Amino acid sequence: MALKATIYKAAVNVADLDRNQFLDASLTLARHPSETEERMMLRLLAWIKYADERLQFTRGLSADEEPELWQLNDHLGVDLWVELGLPDERRIKKACSRSRDVALFTYNSRAAEIWWQQNQSAMGAFANLSIWYLDDGQLAQLREFAARNMTLQATLQEGTIWLSDAQNNLEIHLTAWQQPA
Repeated sequence: MALKATIYKAAVNVADLDRNQFLDASLTLARHPSETEERMMLRLLAWIKYADERLQFTRGLSADEEPELWQLNDHLGVDLWVELGLPDERRIKKACSRSRDVALFTYNSRAAEIWWQQNQSAMGAFANLSIWYLDDGQLAQLREFAARNMTLQATLQEGTIWLSDAQNNLEIHLTAWQQPA
């Protein structure tokens, strides 16, 4: 019998002072049996970074043709495609051709740095691609927020994300490896 996804609920209050975006959202995250809590929380952090009423979680690991998150427009085109991990160049090329903007969140220090050294010049060819890196220490601290029912407050200002719940406070600094021109 196949293992089922574990369901997490998150009530998130986002105050993005850089984009003048303020949002309260009730989110449901399905954690795939092969997904770690760290990766799931990075998906949630990616949602917070680009918070929008239209930004939605997809089937993720269960669907090769979909990103982790996407924001569809009124014409069912993709305005934002969000990937996690260290995808190959073909997947990024596909995402960049299908979406107005693409965001990649990398993690796992050792593997990510090797991937970046090998792919930096190829990734530079994609004008609509942002690449964010979260180091292992911050990712481990982010995991501390993981609970089946979460209530989170996030404030974004000048590239910093302050995340808190009833027990934890965390200041997150994503490293921008690549930004659109």
